[in-house]
Amino acid sequence: MNIVVLVKPALDTSNLRTAANKIMVEDTPLKISDIDRNAAEEAIRLKEKMKGGKTIAVMVSKYPPIAKRGGEAENLAREVLAMGIDEAILVIDDGLIGTDQTATAKAIVETIRKKVGQFDVIIGGEATIDGYSSQVPARIAAELGIPIITYVREISQAGSDFIVVKRDLEDEVQVVRSKLPVVMTVTREINTPRIPPLLQIRMAMKKPLSKVSLSDLGLQVQVRARTTDLKPLQIQRKKVLIESGTVEEKADKLIQYLSQEGIITPR
Repeated sequence: MNIVVLVKPALDTSNLRTAANKIMVEDTPLKISDIDRNAAEEAIRLKEKMKGGKTIAVMVSKYPPIAKRGGEAENLAREVLAMGIDEAILVIDDGLIGTDQTATAKAIVETIRKKVGQFDVIIGGEATIDGYSSQVPARIAAELGIPIITYVREISQAGSDFIVVKRDLEDEVQVVRSKLPVVMTVTREINTPRIPPLLQIRMAMKKPLSKVSLSDLGLQVQVRARTTDLKPLQIQRKKVLIESGTVEEKADKLIQYLSQEGIITPR
């Protein structure tokens, strides 16, 4: 079974650099999007279960500056290779900076068509930590004309031409069977990503990692929407202090204030 893993070099949302009410994208480090680690882990497990095949990580870097991000993204690719992924392909190009999910999906699809070839499963996280749009896998499935299964929490069966999974919804768990090839998105609950030992980290330096541009793919991106800047969510305290009165009176004043703010509705 040949498995393509979608791995995003995402902004490290726990380490955002901000100034003047603006996220300094160029100064914020990148990390592997958290749920994409679960996707990589599940791809490795699925390959082991099927006793053969290949796992290939496809990564699209979309943050400036290109000169700096190329090295960062390459290091992140080595991380998934150390986990056990067999090969990584990094798409990095000035034309992708700030582009929307449609452009990302098209770049991934062309990479799969021209650099990967035959595949059985495309697997990614249900969303990325810096965007959380959950659009890219669905757009990839639409471009390729194949099924998609979202919110997968368990792969229960897999064969040469089919796969059976448990899909986690808000009020139920669905069991879904699909023919291959298929696109899947997984939840955090599907597994616990492995921490590679030192030997695998060293071996990852010898695994194939290639960088491609839009021109290498013969692709011209039509920009429909472009992100120009990002602003952090700011939370400010009201700084209201209730000092006078008894405990009961203070409680009544607090309830009255919270009611005025629309936070609670007193009975």
